Amino acid sequence: MLALVAAVGYGVSDFLGGVASRRATALSFVVASYPLSLLIALVIAPFAGGEVTAVSVGWGAASGLFGGFAVWWFYRALASGPMSVVSPVTALLVAGIPALAGIGAGERPGLLAVVGIVVALVAVVLVSRESQETVGGDDHPAFTVRVAGLTVAGGVAFALTFISLDQIPEGTGLWPLVIQRLSASAVVWVAAVAVRQFSGPPRMLYPHVVAVALLDVVSNAAMMFAFQGGMLSLVSVVGALYPAATVLLALVVLGERLGRGQYAGMVLALASVVLITVAT
Repeated sequence: MLALVAAVGYGVSDFLGGVASRRATALSFVVASYPLSLLIALVIAPFAGGEVTAVSVGWGAASGLFGGFAVWWFYRALASGPMSVVSPVTALLVAGIPALAGIGAGERPGLLAVVGIVVALVAVVLVSRESQETVGGDDHPAFTVRVAGLTVAGGVAFALTFISLDQIPEGTGLWPLVIQRLSASAVVWVAAVAVRQFSGPPRMLYPHVVAVALLDVVSNAAMMFAFQGGMLSLVSVVGALYPAATVLLALVVLGERLGRGQYAGMVLALASVVLITVAT
């Protein structure tokens, strides 16, 4: 359930960020939202208790670094490549790599859970694809070697974010999350300076910035605690179903048209959650 909360939070955050990116660049948006998420984590961490340890700080910093680079590379891939390819490939890597890592580390999910993992992998690919009605034209350039490299790098970095969160031990409260938001903020600020986009979004988008910052804290906290109580191979797959929430909001709020594959992906996403939940 915690992983599902995280998936919904990630999906809603992506939706709000996507809407805001129509009026500001994605990088300028996270330049503002990431430091705010750090401030929020700092305010609530003392109330959650927990012991600060070198291990938790190290893995918290690692998850933030990977997350910061993941966002940078993913948005660069989206900016220069076809979303209909970039998004599903990234989603597959985010879901698949941690699942394989968990199984490789000795986790042995039951048969029903394994079926749920497979169904979830198919679901994230289908949900992340754009409908054919919106594909084509100059807005969807070729999937070049450079774009492929950015896509793979972003997907792997997102996956390593999950794997790093899984390594954070219990009893450390929200302090690892504080370190995570700090290191992630440092990465996006350096990236913004490097590409000369170090400017915040327009004032009208401040409510979006606040909402995304809150969702980042809630989602990452839920994911961290979910990893502490469950298998990496299962929790990561449920958390990676976040595109379903994004697509559902685009359908309901913006009235966007979905392809048949996306509808099928939504159904499979729900089925995978049921399978994994029953199995655990």
